[in-house]
Amino acid sequence: MSEPRINDRIRVPEVRLVGPNGEQVGIVRVEDALRLADEAGLDLVEVAPTARPPVCKLMDFGKFKYESDMKAREARKNQTNTILKEIRFRLKIDPHDYGTKKGHVERFLKAGDKVKVMIMFRGREQSRPEMGFRLLQRLAEDVADLGSVESSPRQDGRNMVMVIGPHKKKAEAKAEERRRKDAEAAQPAEAPAPADAAPGETAATAS
Repeated sequence: MSEPRINDRIRVPEVRLVGPNGEQVGIVRVEDALRLADEAGLDLVEVAPTARPPVCKLMDFGKFKYESDMKAREARKNQTNTILKEIRFRLKIDPHDYGTKKGHVERFLKAGDKVKVMIMFRGREQSRPEMGFRLLQRLAEDVADLGSVESSPRQDGRNMVMVIGPHKKKAEAKAEERRRKDAEAAQPAEAPAPADAAPGETAATAS
């Protein structure tokens, strides 16, 4: 993006002038526009160079550039990249291990990350790919409220792979987690009951 032309760098006879608050001034000579900018203590900035005549605006260019840089910096700060997590299943997995690994998948999806689920076939298991497909399909159904299948199960050598993407974006998941923590921090702690008070009783207030 080229540097905007301001003040004496504007080399046209006339411009369509916009005031500092967005009001339309009209088509004026550059000399008059520069004079108005000088009187207001502002800059004359060309904002639409390809228009005929070019459009210029009265503004504090230094302040405008500073605010633009700050917004760009904040956007970069808040930018989050989705991470592809990987989790592996055995074809003959017991219910407890399945529940544990499903919990990991749910945690990854809640955090806004994609999950690459891999089933590793051993020995004769390679002749039963339909069992791996059913296991992955079951997992996809179990976590359907958190994510959806982005890459259907496919055979890859000794493995079968599926990718599940989160319903929520990474930034949304982080913002929700911050709100939850802020809400927990804002909750007042319960006052402890007096040591000599019986359960269900409150201490009497002295008159």
